[in-house]
Amino acid sequence: MKPNEENPWQIINKQVAYDNAWITVTHHEVKHTSGKEGIYGIVHFKKLALGVLVLDEKNNTWIVGQYRLPLNQYTWEIPEGGGDIGVDPLISIKRELLEETGIVAQDWIHIQSMQLSNSASDEIAHLYVAKNLTYQKANPDEDETLQQQMISFDELYNWVCEGKVTDALTVAAVLKARLMILEGKL
Repeated sequence: MKPNEENPWQIINKQVAYDNAWITVTHHEVKHTSGKEGIYGIVHFKKLALGVLVLDEKNNTWIVGQYRLPLNQYTWEIPEGGGDIGVDPLISIKRELLEETGIVAQDWIHIQSMQLSNSASDEIAHLYVAKNLTYQKANPDEDETLQQQMISFDELYNWVCEGKVTDALTVAAVLKARLMILEGKL
């Protein structure tokens, strides 16, 4: 049986509830094909979410630690950042990697695109693996207080499996890379 892929939502009214340089939140009054009326809030992200898993010749990687205000906690994650929509995401993630770690990579592999929270937002993420590395001085944005740490990929994989690292981009990149390594594709 072929699934019904038609949009069941009728938008009765919508208005911007909040807007800043990074997101727009739109309040929707909707009607489902069942006839039931309701509301729906959608967060539109004005940038792409980007992440990169860096691997050197010994299978070491670099993670970045920072305090995440929405979670009220300190997290460790792969180098991440935002990229302008309509610009090649690879250009943006190369910039972010250099800013956050001082690393420049010659080889880049796009490993995954994904929707981060498609029930409430339209945010899209792109994940990469970077290899063949050279090192410069990190130059984070003035509003970022970052720490960098080199660890083995296997240790980061264990941290993900143990729940010590829970950032979505990091989890997805590490698990996808592990699968690609096991399949001989990375």
